[in-house]
Amino acid sequence: LSCKEEIKKVDSTTEVSTEEIAANLKSIEVEIEGMTCEIGCARLIQSKLSKVDGVTYTKVSFESGKGQFTFDSNKLSKEDIEKNINKIAGGDLYSVKNIKELDAIIEIVNDN
Repeated sequence: LSCKEEIKKVDSTTEVSTEEIAANLKSIEVEIEGMTCEIGCARLIQSKLSKVDGVTYTKVSFESGKGQFTFDSNKLSKEDIEKNINKIAGGDLYSVKNIKELDAIIEIVNDN
């Protein structure tokens, strides 16, 4: 995976610069307190985190009270993931109690 950043300068000459930055993926597992159901809580957290720039994988389980996230550490830190979870629903419902880094990178594999 990589991110491309293009810089265009438009005047009498046009210059295009493409810089490749390799993604530095990390996976974490977090314990989340405050969830009361699968659909309203676990899926809400999963949906909100999947929209955060730099997050490549989200899976939240109400049964285990845990979420697994893969993210590009060039864009986010595990503390950023924690802050995003803690502020969902106004910041009053969910709180991260423990963060554990995982050895393996978790990603969605698409067979297309």
